[in-house]
Amino acid sequence: MLKKIPVQQLRLGMHLQAFCGAWLDHPFWRTQFVLTDPRDIGLILESSITEVWIDAARGRDVEAAAPADSVECAEEIPPEPPAVIEKAGFSDELKRAARICAKGREAVVSMFQEARMGKAVDADAAAPLVEEISNSVLRNPGALISLARLKTADDYTYLHSVAVCALMIALARQLGLDEAQTREAGMAGLLHDLGKAMMPMAVLNKPGKLTDEEFALIKTHPAEGHKLLLEGKGISAAVKDVCLHHHEKIDGSGYPEGLAGDAISLLARMGAVCDVYDAVTSNRPYKAGWDPAESIRRMAEWQGHFDPTVFQAFVKSLGIYPVGSLVRLKSGRLGVVVEQGEQSLLTPKVKVFFSTKARAYIPPTIVDLARSPEKIAGREDAGKWGIRDVDRYWADDKA
Repeated sequence: MLKKIPVQQLRLGMHLQAFCGAWLDHPFWRTQFVLTDPRDIGLILESSITEVWIDAARGRDVEAAAPADSVECAEEIPPEPPAVIEKAGFSDELKRAARICAKGREAVVSMFQEARMGKAVDADAAAPLVEEISNSVLRNPGALISLARLKTADDYTYLHSVAVCALMIALARQLGLDEAQTREAGMAGLLHDLGKAMMPMAVLNKPGKLTDEEFALIKTHPAEGHKLLLEGKGISAAVKDVCLHHHEKIDGSGYPEGLAGDAISLLARMGAVCDVYDAVTSNRPYKAGWDPAESIRRMAEWQGHFDPTVFQAFVKSLGIYPVGSLVRLKSGRLGVVVEQGEQSLLTPKVKVFFSTKARAYIPPTIVDLARSPEKIAGREDAGKWGIRDVDRYWADDKA
């Protein structure tokens, strides 16, 4: 029997089934567990959540002294009305995206730890995170995708999963996939690297080049992840396929099976692009991340690596100059892309902050290229001008 109760009636031993509220509003990344720690009840009481569902058949029941009108009983939890998702400005969504990234990292860390301990992955537990990421991308696609690119070496493996989830969702929408397929693409992105949970941390975070033996070990992570997902709950065949085949290349030179062309599923071809983009734009133990626009340019030159149609859609989903790209305007000013233009990939909003003519910083100003005679002359190398803090111009204190 499921019962909806006020949070004040929570007691140790109750089986928590669901929170009544948004995923970001409660303190845990997953639900459906028995309350065994008084601190967990304290966290719930401190949150904005006012009611929860408990399963009286799997844990302690509500106390008999509780007011009868404060408890609602049901055989199953009634579905929530569909949320209305409205577009949001970049800076507004960036604040929410920061919370999603932080909680998403916690979720992926937990999933990896559970995988190492032999606990089966549960897709239902991860679904609210995918939903939250999907909604963020719908409100403003650039915010979470750009923010998830900023990660430390220790955070890379975990936030990489969050970033690829967001990239897959944006790409799925660009390709015209329906909402069910889009959520599946997001779940595939979130779980694609689960096999790295079985890799030694010393190898994953090695600051130098891997030996042949270490690289051979790392190349087993798709198969290891696939094994973990085979033992999981509610994991679709498509999600398992992306986990196993996201390192395949369109010309057949990838791994683990050397698949080529249409033998690689659409979602796996999408996963290949999203996985590589986040990898090359992120700081790693052994190298600094590439500029986003430079990454797009280089990836476009890799013959036989990606499906051309999928890659073209990927570029459209991010922009030729993704958020965070350092560009030079024809006036000689340097700026960082802070938001995509609504009409053209060539006219994003740019925050200019440096004069190449004076070789000096200037007061930061937003230039909307869709409404300005200014044009982008090309990408620019921050190191050439001694600029080391590009990200703070678009991410502010989130960088």
